[in-house]
Amino acid sequence: MTDGQQPSAWDGALAGLGARDAVAILCRGLADAVQAAPRPPSRACVRLGNASIEVEWPAPAEPAPGAYASPVQEPGQETAGPATDTTGHTVRAELVGTFYRRPEPGAKPFVEVGDLVEPGQQVAIVEAMKLMNPVTADVGGRVSHVLVDDAQSVEYDQPLIVIDQEAGE
Repeated sequence: MTDGQQPSAWDGALAGLGARDAVAILCRGLADAVQAAPRPPSRACVRLGNASIEVEWPAPAEPAPGAYASPVQEPGQETAGPATDTTGHTVRAELVGTFYRRPEPGAKPFVEVGDLVEPGQQVAIVEAMKLMNPVTADVGGRVSHVLVDDAQSVEYDQPLIVIDQEAGE
């Protein structure tokens, strides 16, 4: 035990199991964490003293322009085919959940294609485990694409909204 570490209830419980069983429990926990993740980790660590599982994932790579799904078609818009010209800053999902464009059913969407947004402005919600997590614009500009349908499941780091920063100037 290093300085600053205090024995915990987990240490006693794991010591009572024996080293082999304790390590097996920690490894199962690590395997569960890795399986639940959207991509493989870059590093994993299991410790027995103070019962620790550590997992790190590499920083997500920015997708190439045009790699997005087709944007949501707004009412009255003509179909424009695949979004090969989708450029700008991408607002991404910070967690797995359900994407909502509106604060509540029947309400006006937080933003529409063409709206000007400011940094920190709420542009959507991702619901996870009955918690409504705000999605905010981290840059200012004009909303050029909404890439996800309302009430659609989203994954961690999935592109949600594209903001054209030059159009906001």
